[in-house]
Amino acid sequence: MDKLTSKEIILLLVQLGVLLACSRFFAELARRVKQPAVLGEIIAGIVLGPTLLGAVAPDFFNSLFPMEGLSRLVLDGLVQLSIVLLLFIAGLEVDLHIVWQQGKKSLVVSFFSLVIPFIVGFLVAYTTPQFFGVAEDDALIFSLFMATVMGMTALPVIARILMDLDLFKSSMGMLIISSAMIVDLVCWMIFSIILTMMGSGHQEHSLSRTIWMTIGFTGIMLTIGRGIINYLLPYVNRFLAWPGGLLSLSLVLCFLSAAFTEYIGIHAIFGAFIAGVVLGDSEHMSERAKEILHQFINNIFAPLFFVSIGLYLNLVVSFSLPLVVVIFILAFIGKGIGATVGARISGLKTSQSLAVGMGMNTHGTLEIILSTIALQAGLISEEIFVAILLTVITTILLSAPAVKYAIELEVSRNPFQRFVKKMFREK
Repeated sequence: MDKLTSKEIILLLVQLGVLLACSRFFAELARRVKQPAVLGEIIAGIVLGPTLLGAVAPDFFNSLFPMEGLSRLVLDGLVQLSIVLLLFIAGLEVDLHIVWQQGKKSLVVSFFSLVIPFIVGFLVAYTTPQFFGVAEDDALIFSLFMATVMGMTALPVIARILMDLDLFKSSMGMLIISSAMIVDLVCWMIFSIILTMMGSGHQEHSLSRTIWMTIGFTGIMLTIGRGIINYLLPYVNRFLAWPGGLLSLSLVLCFLSAAFTEYIGIHAIFGAFIAGVVLGDSEHMSERAKEILHQFINNIFAPLFFVSIGLYLNLVVSFSLPLVVVIFILAFIGKGIGATVGARISGLKTSQSLAVGMGMNTHGTLEIILSTIALQAGLISEEIFVAILLTVITTILLSAPAVKYAIELEVSRNPFQRFVKKMFREK
């Protein structure tokens, strides 16, 4: 049986140390300029990868991050584990109570913010596959992938922007969050079907059987599974060591759910995401417990994944300006218009609708994860991946000022609030 040599163990440990140190350094820089840490972690990967380090010192880069060998396999395994855990904590953020509270409004906003960019993305990709360098035989699956990416939102990034603007607990903030939750749930359901059509993952079942098992798994987890978790958590909190017992239960649920969805023919990340939704929705899952899980995963595993994006990707060689422009326009305009129209139809004012549209118009972590899987499966080229990555970075940079502008537009139309705002500014 192959096993790591002492030299490979040393190399792996050095790699992990360098990756975590560099990601922390750039994450802190990003935080200083009021940007999400994920931006700094992606930049860290670009600096350590072939784009910069590989171009300046190719021999050192190849010795530090060799493309072959057991240490590379183990590092890839840790990155895959990081993706599963990232989707797990993304699911933890889905609060079904908030979705029910917002009711009809969130349904309308999520419907339009998903359907319009989905249709636009699908039609453009399906009618011009040659522009994206995709064979006509793969046009349908590729178009569904592009449509899903265009329709997705970045729930963690949106939540962070709303917190920074002190809007998270407002009615508009709750509307944006609940709508984003619905959109992400639907998008991951769609993507699980795309993965099955792609033949990605463990394939022992037909497409129709996989779809029915996926629907059944989701339904059972959100009903019976949710009841079992609600029953078990008080005993875990009371009789097991805290937070060790809770962390163990959470990760057991995450890994078993991920293993099951991988077995039925869709990606493991879907099971991890649903497990996160079920656990996060429990009334016995405290905010402190969620925070521990977030800290554990966000500071150890998340940096490994985001740094790895740039580690084996040359952004200069794979950069295509036409692809970047087209994908950015599709993502930004389709999503912005869809969410704004949905908010206006649900009864919000024009400026409020614009704020919702700009808030929903954020692409981020989930799109990168989805695109990484598509790249690994050979569905998209490195040029398309780079275009999506740059679109994600750009929308993150634009979203906060765009939401702020829309809010100020709303305030400027109210004479009293405008007066108060002016007074505070003068102070």
